[in-house]
Amino acid sequence: MTYIENIFICLAIPLLLSVFFTKGRTRRFALFTVIGMAVCLLAAYVSSFFMGYYGCDATLTAIEIAPVCEEIMKLLPLLFYFLIFEPEPKELPGMAIAIAVGFATFENVCYLTENGAEDFHFLLIRGISAGALHILCGILTGFGISYVFRRRWLALTGAVGILGTCVGFHAIYNLLITAGGPWRMAACLFPSLLIACLFVLKQLLPKLKFTIPL
Repeated sequence: MTYIENIFICLAIPLLLSVFFTKGRTRRFALFTVIGMAVCLLAAYVSSFFMGYYGCDATLTAIEIAPVCEEIMKLLPLLFYFLIFEPEPKELPGMAIAIAVGFATFENVCYLTENGAEDFHFLLIRGISAGALHILCGILTGFGISYVFRRRWLALTGAVGILGTCVGFHAIYNLLITAGGPWRMAACLFPSLLIACLFVLKQLLPKLKFTIPL
């Protein structure tokens, strides 16, 4: 049995203590990293509840239930922060990525605790692929929300579209992972490749003198 609450406390306390001695973006990043860990903890409970409620096995839960629960719960703190505190839209991508980092870190630590850390190569591949998936969803959520909420007519439908995109990526990743064989290798590669494409695009747009009208 894995006591994920105890793991959360051990990981969160150093980050929470650092909040008292940092300022600005560093403080917000540490705080939202803890929020990402808390979201991972709560998402595990919510997914388990629906797993039992609908009588699903682990594979079906990973493909159909977990992506929806996890992406919705990662989006909610970001929306709350934006709507209540009204930060500059340019701050949202960093906060969304911090939530994704916290979520992926806590998920990986729980996986290590439950399954052991003997197979270094497998854990390295899993850490990169799962981490890249959550970072990818964080990038899409952060930049997407910062864009659509500048236009009232686009806010609701845009947020739903962003959520649907992240859920779709997450579900495809979990589906490929559970399929095994070459499909599992494809799942390990595609989040990292998409992040690489986004990074290259980010570097090229200023050189092409093209900007997204925000």
